[in-house]
Amino acid sequence: MARTQSKNYPEIRESILKSAARLFATKGYPNTTILDLANACNSSRGALYHYFDSKEQILLEIFETHLETVLSELEAIAAAEREPMTAFRALMRRLMRLNSQNQAEQITLLNEMNQLDAPTRAEITQKQRQIVGLIVEALSRLDDRGLMTAENRKVYGMMLLGALNYSYVWYDPVGSIAPETYADMTVDAFVGGFARSAVDTPREPAQ
Repeated sequence: MARTQSKNYPEIRESILKSAARLFATKGYPNTTILDLANACNSSRGALYHYFDSKEQILLEIFETHLETVLSELEAIAAAEREPMTAFRALMRRLMRLNSQNQAEQITLLNEMNQLDAPTRAEITQKQRQIVGLIVEALSRLDDRGLMTAENRKVYGMMLLGALNYSYVWYDPVGSIAPETYADMTVDAFVGGFARSAVDTPREPAQ
């Protein structure tokens, strides 16, 4: 017999995902039990299973929901006709705002991917690659020095994303520097040396 859904079923599921993300971010996924999740949601284990089949399903839906939100919002910005720097800055601002609003989800994504089985992990990784691709493509439009090549395109993108995605370690999104301001500072520091001839000194050969 199919389970009867309450009229606020979607809202309750979303609330469970938010509570679970906070627990996974603070305690770690392996150290969080179903009972912990039920207590955090002011629920019982039986009631929790009404909305999710397992702890693993909760983790997967945290990843999918977060990445789909990020991807859809960034795709909408990338699709708009804008001057390259304006478009790039808009992408970075939105990404930083989403990260700050969903900090627990971002921490869980960065720390707990290894908890997924290989096929599922590959699906999540594909969404991440799409996000990286959007950033790299926007960055390439600013490359007036020809720094980006087929070999290093992704490296440049990951360098930049590292400054945004791992800011949770020290950055306070409700502090004196707003997420959009932090994004602007990152863009200015990174792209300032990337799009203008600011780095003209010869490099020493890599060891």
